[in-house]
Amino acid sequence: MSWDDISYVVASKTRKSIMLKLETPRTPTFIAKDLNLNLANVSRSLSELEDKGMIVCLTPDQRTGKIYSLTKKGNKALETIKNMEKA
Repeated sequence: MSWDDISYVVASKTRKSIMLKLETPRTPTFIAKDLNLNLANVSRSLSELEDKGMIVCLTPDQRTGKIYSLTKKGNKALETIKNMEKA
């Protein structure tokens, strides 16, 4: 994890909100409904976070109902972000 990764997440309210929701594995539809966001925006952010190695799809062979979770890198980044907000 680098500071560039932290900066990447906090630069977008959507990415940060999604990361917080993924402390428990969830589907894009659940995230979109819970955060009151457009599913296309959530899917795009999930793809971007996956490319950065912050999250992983636990069910990559599914066409619908994919479940995403934080990676170790994503957990560390989220922990750092939470600590930054406390200070």
